[in-house]
Amino acid sequence: MSEPILEIRDLKKSFNALKATDGVSLDLQPGQIHALIGPNGAGKSTLIHQIAGSLKADSGTIRFLGQDIGSLDMAARARLGLARSFQISSLAQEFSALRNVMLAVQAKAGSSFRFFRQVTSDRRLIDPAMAMLERVGLAHRAHVPAAELSHGERRQLEIAIALALQPKAFLFDEPMAGMGPEGSKQLTTFLDGLRHEAPMLLVEHDMDAVFALADRISVLVYGRIIATGTVDEIRRDPEVRRAYLGEAA
Repeated sequence: MSEPILEIRDLKKSFNALKATDGVSLDLQPGQIHALIGPNGAGKSTLIHQIAGSLKADSGTIRFLGQDIGSLDMAARARLGLARSFQISSLAQEFSALRNVMLAVQAKAGSSFRFFRQVTSDRRLIDPAMAMLERVGLAHRAHVPAAELSHGERRQLEIAIALALQPKAFLFDEPMAGMGPEGSKQLTTFLDGLRHEAPMLLVEHDMDAVFALADRISVLVYGRIIATGTVDEIRRDPEVRRAYLGEAA
């Protein structure tokens, strides 16, 4: 097996007496979709926050592309290629979809946002940003403010922003949330096509999407991973069926 893109070992995070992350270890391999599932309050979002760098772990290690990134902030991790998507609040609501993606293109290039107003006609920003909007099917909404986009369109925009950063790995936090069956089906197909561009750690409650996409699944319950395996292995695991899938063992 090749070296993992993302390697997490014995990660712990407590809030007073609550162990939100209790010794979590997992790997993300090249070309892989690794799904993280579990009931509400299991600690999934806390884990994603720690990996992305918006929350500091109490102990444990996070290695990305062979580098220990535990001491790096979220921006530094993003510059290395760790892209966290589906953070609605991170969108510049007053900016058009195109401008939002242009900001990401500019950030990837390492240039300042200080003179952004002067570069909104710069083809070096516009062309790659439009290419990303085209990829996610949002080119026809390029000049619509983010605040006026539908829920599904904001999901598409967040993917476009993540793609513009040319990530080495994606962290996707409940991308299907709030989407109807048709939207979830379309997004599942799109994410499936991204696995060879960059592997992804996928937190998701839509089990149809998880079972369709995941190469491996880890089940998180009360801050601990109780099982990791293939879709078939997780389906058959009696502890998982009791704790999460709501079935009798």
